[in-house]
Amino acid sequence: MMLKLPGSVDVDDLIQAGMIGLLDAASRYDELRGAQFETYAAQRIRGAMLDELRGADWLPRSMRRDTRRIENAISKLQQKLGRTPTETEIAKEMSVSLTEYQQLLQEARGAQLVYYEDFHNEDEEGFFDRHDYSTDANPLELLQDERFRSALVEAIQRLPERERLLMGMHYEQEMNLREIGEVMGVSESRVCQLHSQAVARLRTILRGH
Repeated sequence: MMLKLPGSVDVDDLIQAGMIGLLDAASRYDELRGAQFETYAAQRIRGAMLDELRGADWLPRSMRRDTRRIENAISKLQQKLGRTPTETEIAKEMSVSLTEYQQLLQEARGAQLVYYEDFHNEDEEGFFDRHDYSTDANPLELLQDERFRSALVEAIQRLPERERLLMGMHYEQEMNLREIGEVMGVSESRVCQLHSQAVARLRTILRGH
């Protein structure tokens, strides 16, 4: 699981949750059910880990809903215009003022590329079920998943120049938002807005990966 999760997830917390799932499986397992213990335990461990991830996914539902609205507006406009939409166009598509839209971006400060709900959809195969994490798999090969890596590189290249530079300064040069604001000549809150918008664009482009 850790190979597909953001670095903010603590592996020790995930392992501890898995151990709790294992203990729960051991106490609940009934041989008369016919299932092998390994199969039953794997399901309980996986469920415990996903519960841990869900508990750590702190973004409120209302904020998540607004983030989805932004992503959907970006997606519609990209298909309609055939290019990256501007902030004004996105705000218009959402039927809000530019100021209101920027406030939504500000509130989405905790936006991530991956959320718990991305892992599973009732109508679709689970996120982790779509990937092979068998013991025979080479971790390095999984980390270098060429299809996803290529898609991410392409998605970043498609960002507006200012957002592309911002992401580079933040994630490659490890500059904080205040420092980036000083370089770009804008306020820290404005950098926060642009970061949230860049993440929304990337999530839109990377859907399906």
